[in-house]
Amino acid sequence: MADGANAMLAGRRRDEATTASGTPRRLRGDALIAAVAAVFTLLQLVFVHPWMGLGWDETVYVSQVTSHHPAAFFSAPRSRGVSLLVAPVASWSSSTELLRVYLAVLSGLGLYLALRAWKGLFPARVLATAGAFFATLWVTLFYGPQAMPNYWVAIGALICVGCFLRAWQGLSGRAALWGVVAGAALMAWMRPTDAVWVTLPLLVLVLVRRHWLLLLALVGGLAAGGVEWVIEAYGWYGGLGERLSRASEIQGGLGWNIAVDDQMRSLGGRGLCRPCTGSMPHPVVTLWWIVLPAVAVLGVVVAVRARRAARTVIPFACAVTAALPYLFMIGYAAPRFLQPAYALLAVPVAVALWHLVRTAGGRWRPVVASLVALALAGHLAVQFAVLVGTVDRNVESREDWARVADELHRLGVRPPCLITGHESIPIGYYTGCSSGATSGNNENITAAEIVDTARRIPVADVTGPGGTPPGFAHDWAPHRITDLSIRVAPRG
Repeated sequence: MADGANAMLAGRRRDEATTASGTPRRLRGDALIAAVAAVFTLLQLVFVHPWMGLGWDETVYVSQVTSHHPAAFFSAPRSRGVSLLVAPVASWSSSTELLRVYLAVLSGLGLYLALRAWKGLFPARVLATAGAFFATLWVTLFYGPQAMPNYWVAIGALICVGCFLRAWQGLSGRAALWGVVAGAALMAWMRPTDAVWVTLPLLVLVLVRRHWLLLLALVGGLAAGGVEWVIEAYGWYGGLGERLSRASEIQGGLGWNIAVDDQMRSLGGRGLCRPCTGSMPHPVVTLWWIVLPAVAVLGVVVAVRARRAARTVIPFACAVTAALPYLFMIGYAAPRFLQPAYALLAVPVAVALWHLVRTAGGRWRPVVASLVALALAGHLAVQFAVLVGTVDRNVESREDWARVADELHRLGVRPPCLITGHESIPIGYYTGCSSGATSGNNENITAAEIVDTARRIPVADVTGPGGTPPGFAHDWAPHRITDLSIRVAPRG
């Protein structure tokens, strides 16, 4: 199983062969990948209810481009990629359902294009398996139709690494180079720092091998996607260093910090584990996360023994560097942080699974195949059980914000207006108000400015369970909404 030019040409001739029905095999491969992407889209629409309200981070991203809500405070770590992604819908429609359907379809298209970037490197069955594995993780299904960046970093990573390998091995010529540019730009557009971590092994490799065209494509893509973030750093944050410093501060101070156990705690469906306390999920829920790297390593071993190491080792290395900051450099966890790593690990995982169920001659191993199928069925059952529970909890919490907003409207807090205090960003979005914070990561206003604003428009302060109202709101009329204390400023 040599990895030379003759083997590639032979593989390409086989791909061009036609079946008895006259359908080219390469078209059948495209159809298989398209089917995976289509099922992924359908599963999102079925399990992640389109009517599920926007989450906290989503309200920040969407509010930047909608004309129906004031823009929320945009903190240093965030990038404008998601806001631009949702702009074609959010800029003219306030329908959450329409936005969810749009993002579900777009995420399915993204998965299809990302898998196609690997054509010629692996058989279609391996690519379809890799796509199916990544697409059926609960975290992928949950965040696919949401206005969040991590899924799109994962798609950019697959496109970038796949096209990098095609260019590295002389496949597709300039098209592969442009794919590298597009994948790197998409990642940097969504999260510039994640893009750097994903591409670190690629940058090292092209520098060592002095592959200047690939280096230009990588750096050019990163620059194209990250230039807006850098310009904004100098325009709003006092420079790139200041923005990176502030971003690190907001994320708890980046440095050596083992968060492996935090990530495991979050696997039960916790969107954000900060602080990450409490017990671990049931071992059945976390088992796949422990087995995943072992299966990926098996895929790497298989590829090395078959003398086609680069195609599997490089995505594995990029997955490792993508995961490093979220496993060892941050003091909290969220399952979505590791989506780029999961997407890249899906390739060696698929290689390993096919190696287990089929011999080198292409014959099935019935016993092993049955065991693998049983294990995958159990894995899928766990993933969908966690997904359903996660969706239900999030629907409920977002309906709470909507109920608070309705009550605030009844109390006379209507746009233009200002919400401060506990969960002021999502409550402000649902109410149609601006949001303000006098301290914390989203600090954007002073107490004096709040009092002055209350003379002109309705202002309400929200105090969470067990909290105390700020000094400026002590004399405001208190109201009880769910478990929150709402104080509405007097108008006079």
